Amino acid sequence: MKETGIRDWYLSLFEEFERELNSGAPALGHMRRQAIRWFAENGFPSTRQEEWRFTNVSPISEIKFEAAEKPAALDPARILPYITGDDSARLVFVNGHIDRMSSTTAQLPHGLMLQSLQDALASNDAAAAAELARHARMDENGFVALNTAFINDGAYVHVAKDVAHARPLHLLFITTDAAEARMVQPRVLIIVEDNAQLSVIERYISLADSTYFANPVTEIVIGENANVTHYKIQQESRKAFHTARLQVVLKRDSSYTSHNYAFGGAIARTDMHVVLDGEGIDCTLNGLYLGGGVQLIDNHTVIEHRRPHCNSREFYKGILDERARAVFSGKIHVHKYAQKTDAMQSNQNLILSEEATIDTKPQLEIYADDVKCTHGATVGRIDEESIFYLCSRGIGKAMAKNLMMQAFAGQITDRIKDDALREHIAEIVLGHLHDGHLHR
Repeated sequence: MKETGIRDWYLSLFEEFERELNSGAPALGHMRRQAIRWFAENGFPSTRQEEWRFTNVSPISEIKFEAAEKPAALDPARILPYITGDDSARLVFVNGHIDRMSSTTAQLPHGLMLQSLQDALASNDAAAAAELARHARMDENGFVALNTAFINDGAYVHVAKDVAHARPLHLLFITTDAAEARMVQPRVLIIVEDNAQLSVIERYISLADSTYFANPVTEIVIGENANVTHYKIQQESRKAFHTARLQVVLKRDSSYTSHNYAFGGAIARTDMHVVLDGEGIDCTLNGLYLGGGVQLIDNHTVIEHRRPHCNSREFYKGILDERARAVFSGKIHVHKYAQKTDAMQSNQNLILSEEATIDTKPQLEIYADDVKCTHGATVGRIDEESIFYLCSRGIGKAMAKNLMMQAFAGQITDRIKDDALREHIAEIVLGHLHDGHLHR
């Protein structure tokens, strides 16, 4: 489909979307209309743009995705395999709509708010109104603009000052089967005030091997001396398109740890931009991606050091098989006044076939002179000497390769401090390994 045709298609969907809303905050309506105008003028990104050079998203523009309708109630038992801890507080969204029967917010401490974004905006929550779409700007690219234009529901987490909650909250976004290709535009807003603590799992799954378009945007605002651990687990259908934007802003003496896992999707891209906007901040980004078939998995990260005396660490690993492609672009941006920055970035990739490829681009952009910054990337195959050693101990070759892949991925999964979640993710990884290859 021509670019103008797909823009007109989404404009018509937006007009229908606005008619169905028929109400809402005037400021939000204005923001939506600004976003759809930006999309109408600019459309989706193309490979002519440097940040999208290796990721062709034209397959997304060739399908007229319909807005996902609210489905019938989901049997809560179907979501239990994706929740660590049956009594964990959670919000469940099915095809972009809140499923109140499957969600539970009981036993949360005073000062921790977990609710649908729609409910928060309807109640005129001042913090939600102030921070929503402030950090993930609609003019970043067409995907963010499209999500902003169709903001209606999503997850809202607000942790008040001095409140600590160690058990992970679950934000579960489920897509079910449909006769027509559907799109969902989840929005997540997380606000963690000064001296607070939060752990949250943001998870995307499919209950059917269908074609759909998931386009989430997540904004996380972290106050002074606050601590946030954030897990993103992407298990979309192998026929799905997943384009995610994650924007994080940290204040003085705070910390943010990200665990980003990408397993599904025909085209799956995550753009992560973390801004260290205060002194004494610690930031760690961990990532693992497994690609097989003809999957394209793309991770773009930016860690922006704006103030002195901040530390950042980034560890991303990938395993690719068959004709899968991966893209890793990681930038450490150190501003002029961000002296005493200590930053490290590493991307390592394991290639299992002749046709699998990786485009890796670690970058340093440094404008301060008193810093310690390193980066590096590796691409290679399973070490044959190690395989020979394991085989000499009576282990079959396929099993030896599985053990090597498991150990390679384990260097990322072992970073998860929550025991139940670490075991759960390790089992997912193990389920992908079969006879020395990645199992479809």
